[in-house]
Amino acid sequence: MEKKACCIVSISPVRGEARDASEMVTQLMFGELIRVVEINEPWCKIATETDAYEGYIDIKHIEFLSDKEARRWSDGLSYLAEREITITSNKQRQFICRGAFIPENESSFSIGKNEYSITDFPTTTFKSVLDLAKDYINTPYLWGGKTPFGIDASGFTQMVYKLNGYELLRTPEQQCSQGVALSFIEESEAGDLAFFDDHEGKIIHVGIIMEDNYIIHVNGKVRIDRIDHSGIYNVDQQSHTHKLRVIKKII
Repeated sequence: MEKKACCIVSISPVRGEARDASEMVTQLMFGELIRVVEINEPWCKIATETDAYEGYIDIKHIEFLSDKEARRWSDGLSYLAEREITITSNKQRQFICRGAFIPENESSFSIGKNEYSITDFPTTTFKSVLDLAKDYINTPYLWGGKTPFGIDASGFTQMVYKLNGYELLRTPEQQCSQGVALSFIEESEAGDLAFFDDHEGKIIHVGIIMEDNYIIHVNGKVRIDRIDHSGIYNVDQQSHTHKLRVIKKII
């Protein structure tokens, strides 16, 4: 029987297989709700509530919740922290990243048997998709990453959109199934998503369109490059690095 649980560490790596040496396919953020579908300690197989992405995590990184607690957490109690903050539990401080799930306008809260207080309460200020995207500039590339300490291409677009109130799926290929396709690059607007494929036609990359034929995306780090009909043109390398497949309007 599936159980609901919540991530209680700042960032939990989700791996493709139940072993430490397996690649990280995504990350859980503090406060993120999951469904636990299989337990084989110290590992458990999970599926995220937000995008149904599956993988394996260390069972010590989660706290199991009752159905009532899970509903309370998901039905409006939690919201996305828009910047890095600190919380305290049992007199121990814990640093959590933007994109973590915490209660809105509450200075203390509980997750299962754990009691927390927010020692650095975030201010809520609306930012556009592009403003949020620029906050990640120079964040290093990390396969499976979703934080300002390391992020991949689709983790970047997913988190930027999530912080703006829009849910994207996890991988570039999955995200490409969302939104409305545009016929020409001239139809695109700032904030649209551009998708890129490999020589076999598989969607392997995604970035966010900016004004004046620029794109912000992850290539070694979060950076801004030119985009044209062929794809992404890297000024540093003086060459195209990604082949454009389609542009999608999500918002």
